[in-house]
Amino acid sequence: MAEIVTIRGDLELLARTEHLFSSVREEFICAARDLSTWSRPGARHAARDRLGSGGTQQIRKLYSPAVLADERSREHMSELVAGGARVRIAATALPHETIIIDRRFAILAGLNAPEGREYTMTTAFGLVGGIYALFEAAWETATDLTAFLHGDQPQLDAESRTVLRALGSGATDETAARELGMSLRTYRRRVADLLNALGAGSRFQAGMRAGELGLHG
Repeated sequence: MAEIVTIRGDLELLARTEHLFSSVREEFICAARDLSTWSRPGARHAARDRLGSGGTQQIRKLYSPAVLADERSREHMSELVAGGARVRIAATALPHETIIIDRRFAILAGLNAPEGREYTMTTAFGLVGGIYALFEAAWETATDLTAFLHGDQPQLDAESRTVLRALGSGATDETAARELGMSLRTYRRRVADLLNALGAGSRFQAGMRAGELGLHG
């Protein structure tokens, strides 16, 4: 295989990488924003089955926090863990999917397009090594899936839960403050306190984290 190859569409990617997925010797790692890189379910299932038959010694998967917003995705990740894979949630959003096999091959997924997603596959030693190093850096700062889902729940009082519901409603700060009978300054301070309590870097992350901990109600 040439050092860098451009592949267009799931089906071509599956055909070109069949020998890679079925012959993993040491490690299969994947970093993904979500679970929809393989737009065709049939191709996604085929890749999973081929990987499962390869005798992989270690599987590591790293996902963006947003993947936890979907219940089906959470169930899928729990199944991965039950099957022996190590799964972590990144501290920040990840770009498009990256796959590294045995530190010898790397596959980078491009943007979605009407004619199909474009992928870049490389065996260039320096490039694969650089991609692997970036993955390791993100992995070290990520949280284990089980710990993320079952960590200690923040103690939120009734007012904090009310503010949390207001955040989830999509109302403007001015509208939410008025409906809750607070000044705008007080409302924004309570929002900042919530972000800190939930360990969230944004309002979106706060809502997602609260949902995972069952704190919306």
